[in-house]
Amino acid sequence: MGAKKVLAVFESNPVAGVTVETSSCFGLCGNGPMVLVLPEQVWYWRVHPDEVPVIVDRHLQGGIPVQAMMYPPLRPFSLTPRD
Repeated sequence: MGAKKVLAVFESNPVAGVTVETSSCFGLCGNGPMVLVLPEQVWYWRVHPDEVPVIVDRHLQGGIPVQAMMYPPLRPFSLTPRD
């Protein structure tokens, strides 16, 4: 599903203090390639190689997860108070 290409882009864009590791299937392979960022437990789904720089820049370097790319069932949501 393209996981090797996604991995190659992560490996070619190293971030100090971040380790990129491969894994076996998380049981969500039909939604892959999946990327799990720990320790935050942020899941990205259907990641394309050209999207990796966005994850690297915004999340791994900037500390802000990319909401639009998160796996929907595990995407955090915010509650807004009702008037």
